Order: sequence, then C-alpha cells, then structure tokens
Amino acid sequence: MPTISVDKAALFKELGREDVVDLTSIARNYRYTTEEFDELCFEFDQDRPIVDGVQEPPQLKIEIPANRYDLLCIEGIQLMLNIFLGRKPLPEYTLSQPAQLQEIIVKEDTTKIRPYVSGAILRGVKFDQARYESFIALQDKLHQNLARQRTLVSIGTLHLRCPSPKDIKFVPLNQTQELDGEQLMTYYEKHQQLGKYLHIIRDSSVYPVIYDSNKTICSLPPIINGDHSKISMNTTNIFIEITALDRTKLEIVNRMMVTMFSQYTSEPFTIEPVKIVSEHNGETRITPDIAPRVSQAEVSYINQCCGLNLTPAEISNLLKKMSFRAKPSTTNPDLIDVEIPPTRADVLHQCDIMEDVAIAYGFNKLPRSFPSKSGTIAQPLAINKLSDIIRIEAAMAGWSEVLPLILCSHDENFGWLNRKDDGNTAVKLANPKTTEFQVVRTSLLPGLLKTIRENKKHSMPMKIFEVSDVAFKDLSLERKSRNERHFAAAWYGRNSGFEVVHGLMDRVMAMLKSAFITGEECLNNPAMNDSQYFIKELDDPTYLPGHAASIHVRMGDKEHVVGAFGILHPTVLEKYELKNPVSTLEINIEPFL
Repeated sequence: MPTISVDKAALFKELGREDVVDLTSIARNYRYTTEEFDELCFEFDQDRPIVDGVQEPPQLKIEIPANRYDLLCIEGIQLMLNIFLGRKPLPEYTLSQPAQLQEIIVKEDTTKIRPYVSGAILRGVKFDQARYESFIALQDKLHQNLARQRTLVSIGTLHLRCPSPKDIKFVPLNQTQELDGEQLMTYYEKHQQLGKYLHIIRDSSVYPVIYDSNKTICSLPPIINGDHSKISMNTTNIFIEITALDRTKLEIVNRMMVTMFSQYTSEPFTIEPVKIVSEHNGETRITPDIAPRVSQAEVSYINQCCGLNLTPAEISNLLKKMSFRAKPSTTNPDLIDVEIPPTRADVLHQCDIMEDVAIAYGFNKLPRSFPSKSGTIAQPLAINKLSDIIRIEAAMAGWSEVLPLILCSHDENFGWLNRKDDGNTAVKLANPKTTEFQVVRTSLLPGLLKTIRENKKHSMPMKIFEVSDVAFKDLSLERKSRNERHFAAAWYGRNSGFEVVHGLMDRVMAMLKSAFITGEECLNNPAMNDSQYFIKELDDPTYLPGHAASIHVRMGDKEHVVGAFGILHPTVLEKYELKNPVSTLEINIEPFL
C-alpha cells in the first residue's frame, strides 16, 4: 500500500483540533492525542499512523489502501475525515461555463504512442509552500501507483502531436539548454528520477509532444515538462494535461487531480472543462466528467452482511458520512439510491457500499454472532482432491514433490524446450521486473529441470514430480486466459530411466481407473464407456527422436490427448546445464474429473 507523509499540526488544524485558547469562554481546544487519532483512523478503516518526529515539523506517515486514490494527499484526507466527523458538508463539484473552451487538439500520429488525452483547468488557485508541494506529491503518487510508473498515464501542466525525436527542440524543466528528443534521452539516461521512465517512449519512431497555440513545446509526456510551462507558488491558473494508454485510468487520474485541488480555486470545487478534439477520428468530448455515478444497494443485503436491522433512511444517513449522497428508493422499499462522487473510483459494486455502511456505523459496534444461515461443511474442490490423490500415489512410488515458481522466462518456456511461440499460447507479463519472470508457464517441465539443475550435487538418480497449474491464453473467455491442472515428473540419472517414467505413468493411469489398451482395440470398439488409454509414438523436438510417446485417453466416444513422456533431447539438456539423461512425463489431469 502507498504511504504518504502529512504535516501533523496542519492536519490536526484542518480537523479543528489545534492548541488554541478561546479567550471568550476560557476554553482550550487541544490537539488530538496519539490514542485519539489512532482511534479515528481505525474508525475510518485506516492503518495506525506512524509519527516521524525526526523531521521538522513532525510528520504523520499514513498507509493508504491501494484503491483509495482520493486519500493520497492531505487535501483528500482532511476532506474525507471532516465529512466523516460531520464537520463539513459534501462538496458540490461543478464545471464552469467559460465564454470560450480551451482545446487540446490530438493529431493522428499520437495513436502510435499515446492515444488518449484528457485535461482540465483550475482558475484562481491560491498556493502556499505546503499546497504547492502537495500538488506535486499527488502527481508523483498517482504516477507510481495507478499509472504504473507512468507507463499507463502521465500528468503534465495544448496541442498534442507526435513528431520524430530529431524534430523536437525545447528547454526541459529547470534547464537552460535547448535539446532535441535524442539529446534529451542521452542527457537524462542516468538521472535518478527520470532515467527509469525513458524506456516508455525511447524506442518509438515518434515522441508525444504538447504545444501551445504559439507552437511552443510545453511538455514531452510521459518524461518531463518544458521549462516554458512550469508552475510555481505564484501560479494561479493551472492547465492540467494527461496522456495515457488506458482511457479508464486516464479519467480517474484527471478526476483525482481536479477534485483534490479545486478546494483552492477562487470558486471552491469549480473546475473549468477542456475540449478534446481528435482529428484522426473526428471525436470531440469535454473533460473532466465529474458527474456522480448512480448506483443502488439492497437494504436486506447490507443488513444481512453487517448483522444489523437498519432502515433505508438510517443507511442513507450513514452513507453521507462516507461522502455518498443516498436516499431510499421511491420504487422499491428494499433499495437505496446512491450517488457515487467522482472521488470514489474504488466503489464498483454494492459490496463496496455495504463496507462503507459498516465503517460509518462503527466496526466495534457491529454485533458479534455466529452465522445462523450460512454455515456450511467445507470440502475440497474436485480438482484439488484429485491432485492430492495423485500426490500421494507419486510419493508412495518413491518420487519427491517440488514446488517451483509459476513464472519463468520466455526462453525457458519455449526456446530451451525446442518449442516455438505462436503468440497465442502463453500469458505474458506486460512489465516483467527481470527476464526470469516474463511469462506464466504453459508446461511444468521448466520448473522441474531448473530444480534438477540447482540440485545436481545430490546423489543420483533424482526422481521429482509436481502437481500444479499452468496457464494458457484463451481469448474466448472474459479473463482471456484459462488454467489447467497438470501432473509432471522427471527422472535424472546415469541412464535414461525411460522405463521408470513409463511405469509411473502406468501407475497414475491405473489409479485414475483408466485401463491400458492398444490403439487397434480402441478403433475396433469405439463405444467403450470406461476410461481407456493408449500411447502413440511422438515426433516432438523436445524429445529424442524415436524415444517419446503421446498419451491418448478414450472416454466414451471422445478421445483426448492428455500428455506426453519421453527422453529429453540433448539440446534441451544443454540449455539447462544437465550432463546426464533426463526422462520426463507430463499429463493434463482435468479430463479425468
């Protein structure tokens, strides 16, 4: 979870708790004690803050839930806590109606590198040092978390196009020398903060650039703003531009920036919209969209989950403490009509609304009782039960279970096994941290072979197995991928051990109540109801030619190829740095359910 630092005294002041003497009543309004503020954070579903007394002034370090982007700055924290405490009303976010809308014109070549753009204007902002630093810090937190290190979204401060690197010439932020795109990459490649973002656009044939109406470069997203457009504490009108690869995250980031800092505009909570004109497709839209989302929640569902018996009116009042506008539905007495504010991108389902009702009611006040209607007797999933049976059988046969990682490198999954990637098989990580974790494995063999490689000093023969999931890309499914439960084993010794692996395969198939037959028997009796299996010679570059077989299972009138076994090809052994023969077996066990 992201952690933010806020000025302890400033936050307490915003919450109405500072060391102030009221001379008219001879009363004193004391700051929160540590215990009091801990209790407030607990009630608001926040982790206990840590006081950093080393810095001056003292800072509170607060861990923020990863989906609460509205709490990534002191502006959001104090606003939400004040609403929770009933000290402030719900803000009314509105779009102003300027005589002429400012425009961001998006050229066609931006689709190659940064296709989505959004923007907004904050007029009459009053900055001081703390507000200015908070404005910059919020951008940084959004870049690090929601924007995935600027790869999905980047924020700048209007004409967007994408010229070639050599055609870009401007003075970067806080610099005096004019650089072109290629020089800028070289200049910042060792920069502590910016160097890690250069890869996002460095290899592209065009770079995204934002110009003003005078053709002056204002920004090179997602790397750096121009010195021409930098803001300072004297800035009063802020033009926010955001570029992205993901349209949903683009609009969330825009809403977070404008809702947090519209508190400081000349007309609080008023935002001036910007017109986005996409020349390549003729699309025109107004941003930001700060209209509340309309949803509904069931009174019975909320009461059942929380163990309460609240009326719709009581639930509506509790939701107001969590920044929602809610009221009982006029069409159904069991429904609550809820308006979700633009600050709450984390609310996706009525279960999120139910959680906020529980927070507003008070976790410590919820009744404690054993479930009366939802009690069940636990039992394993069928696939897990079958996996455990196979584990026991393999272990009793003298094989040792191993648990390698589910991620591996692209070469280990394909090239090192003499397999080709067709681009439609493996689930690939978009931003792997190392080359060892590039894809989700499609076979259990790489993990077994790496385990043998790292344990070559142990005595031979080495007999290991694994029962676990592999993953495949499947565009026909909503999640675009599917898992399969596989069983795999590997023998490593001075001889090939092919007969040993074959024997393990026969034992597992017998345990799965699948009888061995020849291919001819299967063809002569296609109406067999019981599970039967047979093997065929397999020509697969992973295995030594003439020393591999595929495993076929016949269930009724359906035939499945469930796996393969054989002696690995010498080139495979060389890639995994193994000097002795290895025989392997891999079976998809899901057809046996």
